[in-house]
Amino acid sequence: MKRLLNTVYVTTEGAALRKDGETLVAEVEGVEKTRVPLHMLASVVAFGPVLLTPALIATCAERGVTVALLSRNGRFQARIEGPVSGNVLLRREQYRRADVPEDIVRSFVLGKVSNQRAVLRRALRDYGEEMDVTARAALEAACDRMAQVMRRVQLSDRTVDEMRGSEGEAATLYFASFDLLIRSPDADMRWTGRSRRPPLDAMNALLSFLYTLLTHDCRSACEAVGLDPAVGFLHRDRPGRPSLALDLMEELRAPLADRLALSLVNRRQLRSRDFCRMDGGAVLLTDAARRGVLTAWQDRKREERQHGFLQEKAPFGLVPYLQAQLLARHLRGDIDAYPPWFWS
Repeated sequence: MKRLLNTVYVTTEGAALRKDGETLVAEVEGVEKTRVPLHMLASVVAFGPVLLTPALIATCAERGVTVALLSRNGRFQARIEGPVSGNVLLRREQYRRADVPEDIVRSFVLGKVSNQRAVLRRALRDYGEEMDVTARAALEAACDRMAQVMRRVQLSDRTVDEMRGSEGEAATLYFASFDLLIRSPDADMRWTGRSRRPPLDAMNALLSFLYTLLTHDCRSACEAVGLDPAVGFLHRDRPGRPSLALDLMEELRAPLADRLALSLVNRRQLRSRDFCRMDGGAVLLTDAARRGVLTAWQDRKREERQHGFLQEKAPFGLVPYLQAQLLARHLRGDIDAYPPWFWS
């Protein structure tokens, strides 16, 4: 089993990162704040203006430690990495199969819809008795319709566009029910619909931030096993978009990111005061809240869950890598189909 390495998140503007022997050192205004052994690192994620010394960048590139640069509000800006790893024959097969992706798209869609439905069913199990009749009926109806979507997707004659349409239908059902999962007393934490670029309310700001972190992990996983993160199956190719990373992310959004967001809000760990509204209408996490979310994200990644296909326990943080590895094995012909990761 691959070891789960650390990701260092740097959120303090003006912080400086440097190499000291075999250690990454983080400083703020010349004062050392932390040290992390380089052999324990998988990646470094820097938010806003952060200084990285050339020696540290070179060492990270040489050792396969990815450096991701994000804007202050979590928007991807750049990525620094060493030579591309992987077998050229694997990537050739990936490109070939991207032209006839039906079986792989079916697996991604089934995994995503099943996991979204599992989140709704978990809410019914945990809080169903406390819900009013109308809310409970709405959640049950959404679960039933999502089960119908999954049955349609499993039909062998479904085209890629039809499966994408089914995925979109399930997403509409899921997010239409999302507000029923929120138990916070803060009116500003309610859900009214998905908004992006920029997020226009607190829940969207939180989800967008977590999705950025998950995308980073999925892209790193693709590269770790030698796949091209830009060439996907469910997501169409687009310049600058990591389509395969987004494919892998789809089945993991609900159990990893959405469930964490709901936990933080429902446990009152995040309140409306932890968000700020910018002049253009965008809503962002405050610096302190962002640090709290990053801590919760790291804790979440250390939680273990049984992998249905591999039949062994693995931390959540390794799931993107394991799924990328299984996809690579399928493309090589070692297994007959790509097995989605099902959460329950």
